[in-house]
Amino acid sequence: MADEAPNNPRPFNVKTVKYLITLMSQHDLSEIDLREGDLRIRLARGTLGPTVTTIAAPPVALPTAAPVAPSGPAAAPAKPAKALTEIKSPTPGTFYSKPNPESETFVRVGSRVSPTTVVCIIEAMKIFNEITADCTGVVAEILVENQQAVEYGQVLFRIDPTG
Repeated sequence: MADEAPNNPRPFNVKTVKYLITLMSQHDLSEIDLREGDLRIRLARGTLGPTVTTIAAPPVALPTAAPVAPSGPAAAPAKPAKALTEIKSPTPGTFYSKPNPESETFVRVGSRVSPTTVVCIIEAMKIFNEITADCTGVVAEILVENQQAVEYGQVLFRIDPTG
């Protein structure tokens, strides 16, 4: 029975995972969930590029003197004054802010980006994916640190399209 183990692919076998990723790409699958006994593997993927969502800011009257205190029993969390475009992680993995340890970061707060600007790399299963801005504007916020683990759909950057 022990002799069969190397020939019998298990859910966490790298060769099996690579095969499943190939199947997902070939058949445009967004998720695979396999179980064998008490072992389980779930693979999910997003779009080929980062998901970009525009958040509309509510109309706000600009204060001329002191800010007005919020009225009502519970104040809602502060919303950004500008509509910012979010760049989200298209896959779970490790976030890299630069191409290699000796290089400069791809972007900083204040950097101007275009749709083809590479803003980071996400490593997933030894595959390094360059993430592009897919929008035009100025980097307003960087929400993750270099080499931080990120999840699918996690906001990585906020871009000011008016900047």
